[in-house]
Amino acid sequence: MKLTRALSLVVSLVLTPLLGTAMAAPSPADTEVIKQKMSDMLDVEVISLQDSIIDGFYEAITNRGVLYISRDGSKMFHGNLYDLDKGMKNLTDAALAGPRLAMLKPLEKNMLVYKAKNEKHVVTVFTDVSCGYCRKLHNEIAEYNKLGITIRYLAFPRAGVPSANADEMQSIWCAKDNLNAMTQAANGKSVAKASCDAKIAEQYELGMSFGVNGTPAMVLQDGNMIPGYQPPADLLRTLESRQ
Repeated sequence: MKLTRALSLVVSLVLTPLLGTAMAAPSPADTEVIKQKMSDMLDVEVISLQDSIIDGFYEAITNRGVLYISRDGSKMFHGNLYDLDKGMKNLTDAALAGPRLAMLKPLEKNMLVYKAKNEKHVVTVFTDVSCGYCRKLHNEIAEYNKLGITIRYLAFPRAGVPSANADEMQSIWCAKDNLNAMTQAANGKSVAKASCDAKIAEQYELGMSFGVNGTPAMVLQDGNMIPGYQPPADLLRTLESRQ
């Protein structure tokens, strides 16, 4: 009984300020002022700012993922928002689905594409050649392709840019036969140094804006993202369940 009362007290203390915010009728600050404040204080680029489903807060799509900021620009929180009534649907990730597809477009020409002959699905994978599960995924490329899944790679050097990790990925992307160079690297073989305008930094920054924090990270055709490795058959089931 004491524990129940204690929990009730904690919940009431947590919810009261939030409910107060939701019930208030704040005067929205000029969105450009809020964008500038976020840029100055957090060093983020605000791509879009719109009303969130949380009363009294904006949903900011930034180059570091989704942030929630109060309409007066004074409060902010960062984290995933879930819908308990819809099977714990991740609303924060869903908010990025549409923007992700548009943001992928400019870098399509920089992707390493392993195209399925009987293409049914296209999955964009943020990868790192130093990542064990990325290597495992790559060594099963033929199986993904056989199931009709085209795999498109974008570079996400986990050590950041600049780094030796990023330099290695640039050499792969800039190799004369970059698809074969990726296969060599995935099998632990060295790749000759090469340089070109591969936009490795831009690929890495795009991953950061998508909320990638580990590799592999898969962006599906609907813009939703799946973290981690999925075997070919499992990935096919996931893709077919979303049709």
